[in-house]
Amino acid sequence: MTNKVALVTGGARGIGFGIALRLARDGFDVALSGRRSVEETQAAVAPIREHCPSALYVQADVADGRARARLLLAIEEHFGRLDVLVNNAGIAPRARADILEAREEHFDEVMTTNLKGPYFLTQAAAAWMIRQRESLGTSHRAIVNIGSVSATVTSINRGEYCLSKAGVAMATRLWAARLAEFGIGVYEVRPGIIESEMTEGVRGKYDALIETGLLIEKRWGTAADVASAVSVLARGELPYATGAVIAVDGGLTQQRL
Repeated sequence: MTNKVALVTGGARGIGFGIALRLARDGFDVALSGRRSVEETQAAVAPIREHCPSALYVQADVADGRARARLLLAIEEHFGRLDVLVNNAGIAPRARADILEAREEHFDEVMTTNLKGPYFLTQAAAAWMIRQRESLGTSHRAIVNIGSVSATVTSINRGEYCLSKAGVAMATRLWAARLAEFGIGVYEVRPGIIESEMTEGVRGKYDALIETGLLIEKRWGTAADVASAVSVLARGELPYATGAVIAVDGGLTQQRL
């Protein structure tokens, strides 16, 4: 295999699908993972295979350590290498609840999937990337965490999600500092209000807020918007910037008078 290989977790739907499709179009061999079975994702993966016939889907929950190990082993057996990891898989709380009433089991579930899973997948993937340097050289490798404006913007009815994304922001900085000596860039792409399954239930709320000036760019973001930023980072087109946070939020987090 001569193409670089990218793994996109949660890559068969939503933002993850947009990222995987863009990377396939850009010439990467793409591996995707998710909770659904191979059979359930065949239709979703088909457009990616139009650009990357060897695309691999692996059923793997990033919250499960054994599943993470199986995922990387499957990629090694199928492609023999890994150059880019996109930690995209994430969940919202089972129920939006005021932080005075939120349930501990929902907190644990969100934190395990959104923070612990990507943290230790990064650990394992980075170790593999470091080993690859002996056989594949020191070409650009990258780890991209898909964060959220919720890392800094409070939502008191989904505190566990906000905390998980704040943790992802710090994890990005930690891994950037640790992996720089090995030539592995680590970045965070921080989306704002993006059209996806996760935001379907609050469509009316955000339509109204956008209309009344919440954003500088008065539209919903798309998976393609996020994918464009990830592509730049995956291809090494933003050098000398490890640890960078790229906001894809239509100006939501800009302070304005």
